[in-house]
Amino acid sequence: MWGTTIVVSAFALGLVMMSFAFAGGAVVVALPLAFLGVGIAAMADFNRRRKQAASMHDHREQARTDKVDFTERDQQTLASK
Repeated sequence: MWGTTIVVSAFALGLVMMSFAFAGGAVVVALPLAFLGVGIAAMADFNRRRKQAASMHDHREQARTDKVDFTERDQQTLASK
């Protein structure tokens, strides 16, 4: 799991546990903050993964357009059976 996601999840869990320690009155504050933190971490993770996938797509497209130059020895090796 991504490092920031772990930290935010631990913080969210701590907020929820704090709300139960104060007899449930802090749930009104803790749960929305926890959901907000987890949402921000998820969006950051999705953004990172989207950029990674786009980078891989660009590399594949570049590899398709690059022409490979074979030496004469390479051509002999490829042609022999």
